[in-house]
Amino acid sequence: MKVIILSVLALAALASARPEEHYTDRYDNVNLDEILENKRLLVPYIKCMLDQGKCSPDGKELKSHIRDALENYCEKCTEVQKNGTRRVIGHLINHEPAYWAELTAKYDPQHQYVNKYEKELRTVKA
Repeated sequence: MKVIILSVLALAALASARPEEHYTDRYDNVNLDEILENKRLLVPYIKCMLDQGKCSPDGKELKSHIRDALENYCEKCTEVQKNGTRRVIGHLINHEPAYWAELTAKYDPQHQYVNKYEKELRTVKA
């Protein structure tokens, strides 16, 4: 009986000591500036997220985590992903509002999460 209890305690200790889970960093070196500055590159990613087009491997990876990342404020994101997410969302809000509205309608129709991003990342227009 003591062996079983010790084994359970050891497993619990290992599980709690596990490093924090993050999304893969395999695509952290994607050149976001190149994509955001070129609609020919940007639109296919958006269409992928909206289920309106084919997805590249990095698009599929992003799409598989987008809802979780929104709901949990990117807690599983690497620092590169957090910064990239802010840049992309800011770009969409300020330069691609129609696409931003479509993405919002799909991934956060109740605006539970995107309002935070919109308030923070919207550029003040003069």
